[in-house]
Amino acid sequence: MINDKQGQILLKIARNSIAEELGLPVDSTQMDLNHPFLEVKQGLFVTLHKNGVLRGCIGVIEPVESLKTGVGKTARLAAFNDSRFPPLAGDEFDQVDLEISLLSLPEKFEYTTAKELIQRLVPFKDGVIIKKGSKQAIFLPQVWEQLPDAASFLSHLCIKAGLDADEWMKGGLSVHTYRVQSFCEKK
Repeated sequence: MINDKQGQILLKIARNSIAEELGLPVDSTQMDLNHPFLEVKQGLFVTLHKNGVLRGCIGVIEPVESLKTGVGKTARLAAFNDSRFPPLAGDEFDQVDLEISLLSLPEKFEYTTAKELIQRLVPFKDGVIIKKGSKQAIFLPQVWEQLPDAASFLSHLCIKAGLDADEWMKGGLSVHTYRVQSFCEKK
């Protein structure tokens, strides 16, 4: 767990990384980039919203890079390489809000029936990863805000993975859950 001040540092790293890529001025106010928490390796997602609507979201599930490196890199990917959106333009930069989600390590979610699966998931808390064969998808816990019904949540997640919407009811789906600590820009 990191504190709010440290979360604001991560958000500043993300915003500055996008600004640099766009050739825009960066926020040059001092921040301690030698703080030990920045060396921690942790799974993370960076999400961009424009006027409250998703504008980009990319992340890494496994802790492969330090926060110092991973946040900037992931912010650029979310801004410029999310295949669902065109690359962020310079005139959009001031219109986007950033959110960083730090992931706990995913844990295997053991269940035997579809009914048990939807009864045991914790809406608004559990992030969910599903996998079947070579197909996989992930939803952050924040997605529960748009899909608060567990059955609908799982159906949309299956579709995102390229599976049938009812695949979660058929069995044979590998499910992992995780939690996040998220930080949003205060504008």
